[in-house]
Amino acid sequence: MASTDPTSSADESIIDRPASQWPDTARLRAGSPTTHFEASRFDPLYEQKARERWRLATQFDLCRPALGLRVLIFVQLAVGLAALPLARSPLDALTRGVVVAFAALAASLLWVTTVCALRPWLARRRHRVRQGTLAALGGASALVGWAMLALSGLIEGRLASGAGSAMAGAALALLVWHWLGLRAAAAQPVEASARLAELQSRIRPHFLFNALNTALALVQVDARKAESVLEDLSQLFRVALAESGAAVTLDDEIDLAQRYLAIEQLRFGDRLKVTWELDPAASAAPVPPLVLQPLVENAVRHGIEPALGGGRIRIGTRVVRGMAEVVVANTLADEPGRPGAGMALANVKERLRLLHDVAASFEFGPVDGEYRARIVVPL
Repeated sequence: MASTDPTSSADESIIDRPASQWPDTARLRAGSPTTHFEASRFDPLYEQKARERWRLATQFDLCRPALGLRVLIFVQLAVGLAALPLARSPLDALTRGVVVAFAALAASLLWVTTVCALRPWLARRRHRVRQGTLAALGGASALVGWAMLALSGLIEGRLASGAGSAMAGAALALLVWHWLGLRAAAAQPVEASARLAELQSRIRPHFLFNALNTALALVQVDARKAESVLEDLSQLFRVALAESGAAVTLDDEIDLAQRYLAIEQLRFGDRLKVTWELDPAASAAPVPPLVLQPLVENAVRHGIEPALGGGRIRIGTRVVRGMAEVVVANTLADEPGRPGAGMALANVKERLRLLHDVAASFEFGPVDGEYRARIVVPL
C-alpha cells in the first residue's frame, strides 16, 4: 500500500502533474451532483415505503425479456395441463395441446405487453385497484385468445366457454402477479444483505484516511485541488449512504468512478495512469448503484499499490448487439498484493442478478497480461 504520510503525498510528482490525463469526453462534469440518488433518510416509515416501491419495481420485472419469457412458458404449461383431462385419446390430447397453446400464447403476450404499457399508471394506483386491473386485463386477454379459436372454428363458440376462459385468464393473471410478489419478497433480504456488504466493501477506511491526508497535504500548496478532493470524497460518501433505489444509469456510475480515480491519481501521481474509452450510446444502460466502485477500487488496490513502477487502469464502455458492455482492466503487478476475500466481486454478481436476472453477465480474471472485469447488461 502506498504511504499515507502527508509529507510524502505532497511531492513534486503530485504538485506538478498535468491537470488532466483524461480525454474531453471523460472529464468530470461540472455543476450540481447527480440527482439520481436521493438524500440519506432514517425515517422508518420512509424506509418501509422505499421497500414497497422496490418490491413493486421488482414485480414489474416481467417486462424484461428473461422473466417475461418465463411467464409465457408458465401460462402455456398451466393451460395445456388443464386441457389434458378433457382429451379422449393421446392424439386428441396432442391436438388440444397445440390449439390451447396457440391461444394461451396470444393471450399471455397481449396481457404482458398491456401491463408493461400501463406500468407507469399501474405503479401509481392503490393495491386493490392494481389487482383488479390486472385481473380484468387477464380476463380480457383470455377472451381474445378464445375468440381467435372460436372464429377460426377450432372450438365451439359457446358463450359459457368464453366466460370460463375469461375467468381462467383473470385467475392466471392474479396467480402470476402473486408469484412475482413472492419472488420480490424473497429477493429483498438478499438485497438488504448485499447492500450491507456493498457499504462495507466500497469505502474502505484506508481510502478515507489516504484521501483526507492527501487533502491536508494540498491545503498549503494548492487549496483548489484540496477542495476538489474533499468535494469528490463528499460525493462518494453521499452516494454510498443514500437510499439509491433499484438502478441508476451507467453514466452516473462512470461519474463516480472518475471522482474516485481523481482522488487516487492525486495520491499516486505518475504511478497511476487512467485510460477512458467511453461510448455515449451505452450511458443510459440501467445498472445497480455503486456497481463499478468495487471494481475500480480493486484495480487500484491489486494492480497499482503493489507495483513499484505503478500501472494502468483502463475503463471502457460500448454497445454490442443491443447490450451495454463495461470493462474495468488493470495491469498486473510484478509482486501480487494481499489476496482479497472476493466479497466485492460476489456482491457485484449478486446485485446484477437481482436487477437483470439472466439477462446480465459478469466475468472477471486475468486476460492478456491484465486483470479484467467485464459486465454486460441490457440497454
